[in-house]
Amino acid sequence: METLLNDFSPGLFIMQAIILIILVVLLGKFAWKPIINSLDDREQGISEALAAAENAKLEMKKLEASNEAAAAEARAQRDTMLKEAREIKEKMIAEASTEAQEKADKIIAQAQETIEAEKKAALADIKTQVAELSVDIAEKVTRKELSEKDAQLALIDKMLTEANI
Repeated sequence: METLLNDFSPGLFIMQAIILIILVVLLGKFAWKPIINSLDDREQGISEALAAAENAKLEMKKLEASNEAAAAEARAQRDTMLKEAREIKEKMIAEASTEAQEKADKIIAQAQETIEAEKKAALADIKTQVAELSVDIAEKVTRKELSEKDAQLALIDKMLTEANI
């Protein structure tokens, strides 16, 4: 330490102090200001990016809410459409059932009328045949003059058996 004190030179000390002050002023003017400005710019950019991220987050929440509302509306429309389709289906089935029942009733009525007409025609035909047979029998009976009752009965039985054949 003594050698340090012996080697101490006040002129050198002042010169080094002046160089240090000049160096600090030059660094302050040319280096620190740009460094501080770039740090400020970077800090401002980061805060703007954080604000933009917050805005994007809020916008995403709004979009999610609107998407959920749109999905709910779409579900409601789907439910309404399904309900209308079911009602139309039930209406068509009811109409088809009613129409089929009406057609069946009409066909049954026509069949009954046809059966009744054929029945009447058959009865009329049977009556005509019975009348013809009766007339034939009466004609044959009256043509023959029989004095005996037994002979008349035998003749009637014979004619009946011939008519049944």
